Amino acid sequence: MKSARGFTLIELMIVVAIIAILTSISITVYQNSLGKSQLSEAFTTIDGLKADVADYQHQTGACPSAGVGGILSPASYGGRYVAGATVTSGSNGCLITALMRSNTVAQKLRGKTVTFTMTPNGGNAEWACSSNAPVTYLPQVCR
Repeated sequence: MKSARGFTLIELMIVVAIIAILTSISITVYQNSLGKSQLSEAFTTIDGLKADVADYQHQTGACPSAGVGGILSPASYGGRYVAGATVTSGSNGCLITALMRSNTVAQKLRGKTVTFTMTPNGGNAEWACSSNAPVTYLPQVCR
């Protein structure tokens, strides 16, 4: 009669090591995906303001501020991950800046900002993106 043999200790250790490697990779990918989705709220908030800012600037030649031109207070634009958004005047045009919260977002996004700068170009508005968030979380338009 043959006796049945199980797995050796080496084989079990190799399986455990493979599972640990796959787990560490999947956690990193999950955290990056989560950060990207949280940062997308800032882009959605800013996109909602772009038309109002561009219209006001086109009509008056100046940038709107809170309480002017349909722009609300910065906290009014807050969400689950965005603390608020401000509209200010810059040297090249109007700036819309969204500030990420400091407690409900991914660690690397806490307190980071996303800024879109509008440069008037005749009747059109050209927007340029900048951010101090890690590049891995930013969409292609902002890199």
